[in-house]
Amino acid sequence: MTPRERRPASGTQHLLRSGDYQAVAASVGASLRVLRHSGPMGERDLVVPFDADEVRPAYRGVTLAPWPNRIVDGRYRFGGIDHVLPLTEPERGHALHGLVSWLDFEAVDKGADHVTLAAEIEPQTGYPWRICIESTFRLSEGGLEQTVTGTNMSDTVAPFGISGHPYLVAGPGRVDDWTLELPADVVLGVTEDRLIPTTEQDVDAHDARRFDFRRPRRIGDARIDHAFTGLRWDDGMARVRVTDASGSGVSLAWDGACPWVQVHTADMPGRATDRIGLAVEPMTCPPDAFNSENSLIYLDPASRAGGSWTIASI
Repeated sequence: MTPRERRPASGTQHLLRSGDYQAVAASVGASLRVLRHSGPMGERDLVVPFDADEVRPAYRGVTLAPWPNRIVDGRYRFGGIDHVLPLTEPERGHALHGLVSWLDFEAVDKGADHVTLAAEIEPQTGYPWRICIESTFRLSEGGLEQTVTGTNMSDTVAPFGISGHPYLVAGPGRVDDWTLELPADVVLGVTEDRLIPTTEQDVDAHDARRFDFRRPRRIGDARIDHAFTGLRWDDGMARVRVTDASGSGVSLAWDGACPWVQVHTADMPGRATDRIGLAVEPMTCPPDAFNSENSLIYLDPASRAGGSWTIASI
């Protein structure tokens, strides 16, 4: 293979355009690599981007399936059988964010403003089901809609859940400088060291309103890596808004297929990437759902399930 033929590290690039929006989806992990909006003040990023010929930094923009977030210790019991998964978060000892992060997805449908990327999860140790994952990115005047679905191609019921992992960018500066509106009444507590889920708690039960962003307020030095539920729906939609000092920014909206959302302030002390974007991840189920069975999807053979969300400029 000559250098001219070599694909970028993040895979095949799919450029999408519609109106004032431009997006690039990369085939490795069906990742949202770029999302930009052009307005009166020029073009700006709505998510933290990365280069085409860069190994995707961690989970930036990736599609998450067949589970989002963590499976504690990489172990769960389903259908009377114990399963053990590889520990992809070794520093905490968990199986993190599913099995498709580094799969190369194929474009099965593509136009100027949309692309559908598909890949199969093969039966394997720890997850013995074949699942076809499709991740569709579609631009319109309303922003970028991403829809993620899974179809069970096996003969038995499979445990299943999905999410995405965009890091939203409100404007100049870092997370500390932005204002967050998060319409959630309940936060899932976690242990400090390993982020193991504990109990669901009211957001206003914490000192200094650490998790209560039901009314917009500055994020400041709040450090968050938690799942939220008890969402407040407006015409069937939940909506997170992140804005800068000028009042412009970005929103992420989703429907009842995702009753949970993970919010992460991207704390990486000492690194250039520390708090450069706010991860907002609508989820069909919370962390460790393969064990708790909380909101877990039981995906029947030949059945399909998933969710969608829309990122837009505000």
